[in-house]
Amino acid sequence: MKNKKKSSRVSPPEKASKSKFEGRIVRIRGQTVEVEFDQSTDLPNFHDILTSPENENIRLEHYAFKGRNRLYCLSLTQKKWLYRNMVIVSTGNPLMVPAGQGVLGRVFNLFGAPQDNKGPLKESNNIAIYGKGANFGNVITSKTVIETGIKQIDFFTPFVKGGKIGFVGGAGVGKTVLMTELLRNITYRTQGLAVFAGIGERIREGHELMKALEAAKVIDRVALIFGQMNEHAIIRFRVAWAASTIAEFFRDDFKKDILFFADNVYRFIQAGSEVSAVLGFIPSELGYQATLETEISNFENRLVSTTNGSITSVQTVYVPSDELSDVGVAAIISHLDAVVILSRAIASRGYNPAIDTLMSSASTLNKNIVGEEHYNTATQALELLNNHKVLSRTVAIVGEAELSAYDQQIFQRGKRLINYMTQPFFTVESQTGKKGAFVPREKTIKDVGLILSGKADGIPPEKLFYIGCLEDAKLI
Repeated sequence: MKNKKKSSRVSPPEKASKSKFEGRIVRIRGQTVEVEFDQSTDLPNFHDILTSPENENIRLEHYAFKGRNRLYCLSLTQKKWLYRNMVIVSTGNPLMVPAGQGVLGRVFNLFGAPQDNKGPLKESNNIAIYGKGANFGNVITSKTVIETGIKQIDFFTPFVKGGKIGFVGGAGVGKTVLMTELLRNITYRTQGLAVFAGIGERIREGHELMKALEAAKVIDRVALIFGQMNEHAIIRFRVAWAASTIAEFFRDDFKKDILFFADNVYRFIQAGSEVSAVLGFIPSELGYQATLETEISNFENRLVSTTNGSITSVQTVYVPSDELSDVGVAAIISHLDAVVILSRAIASRGYNPAIDTLMSSASTLNKNIVGEEHYNTATQALELLNNHKVLSRTVAIVGEAELSAYDQQIFQRGKRLINYMTQPFFTVESQTGKKGAFVPREKTIKDVGLILSGKADGIPPEKLFYIGCLEDAKLI
């Protein structure tokens, strides 16, 4: 953490004074601003930030030229600050974001302005959000399993170092709570750093996250950058790039293992669609921007592990109208190693986390990563859950008493396994009144094995609700 090395991506501060560009606003249309300039003026580069001598808070991002003496800009500031004939100059730099020791433990926005009432940020490196990304010759993969302490994730969708896991579901099914618990559990037990990107979500959720991290005493190792849902689309769109830039900086310059959390990646896609509409681009057949696949690929490809360190990514994905076949959702899922599907039907029955195990999937659940015992136990558990689902349809019509003795045994064991996979969380103790539980992966494997073998048949299924391990059920 004492590494003071400057990043090669840091732009020298004197570069802004070398730009001689000067123009005037001739048109303001929503979030787009048209600037006219003298043909002899030095032209700004694409993505350069333009401002005004009258108000340094004005930020316009150059994105296109119009003819010989006009350019289009995207406004990142309030429309009321702009007017026709306002003088506009170039800073000579693209959008910069603070990164380094000074941002840890802080909540700030896209422009580095603190949002946590803790005073200004300490001195940090300012780096451009448009990085080159990792050299793919240095990219590495890992088979190291990261223990989250959440039974259902560790057992059915194991999380590996340097991998990407997504919590996918509609509104109100527990995506943010699940991610907050995972952030708390992993950061509490490791010495790595974490970067949290709040993309287009509610201000209340950001405040609750900050308080949860403070209560867990891990906020000093977390940098939180937010572009809330009340911000312009271009700000919500760019905050994802800014967060990934900070993660890359910690990985490459501090040579640390990084946990990257994004809530919500679908809002990133949605903001890109809004920006595309503002620019007047024709959408694709299903309403999304034509550049959707490119934008999500460019973002995800920055979250990789290299010889310097790893970036392990946890992402929430909102599903509009609970439609998993949505094009935007499918584009995100294609980049994930583990997909955790959260079900509204399961949540309505009081099961939390409300994970649909049979719908979820993970490429990491194989013998080479989790070991033969874990793989075999998980395979048997999935078979039991599938049989339980089939039998549930019969029970709903004719009742459990009409099942054969063998089917009744399978049905009851499946019920015990489903109840066992519920779990009290540390981050919602004040709401539930139940003390949180962290369950080691090996303990979960052992407990599930006991349920499958019938050695837990003597425990009533209702006693397995919201416990840690099987020993806890015997104490109830």
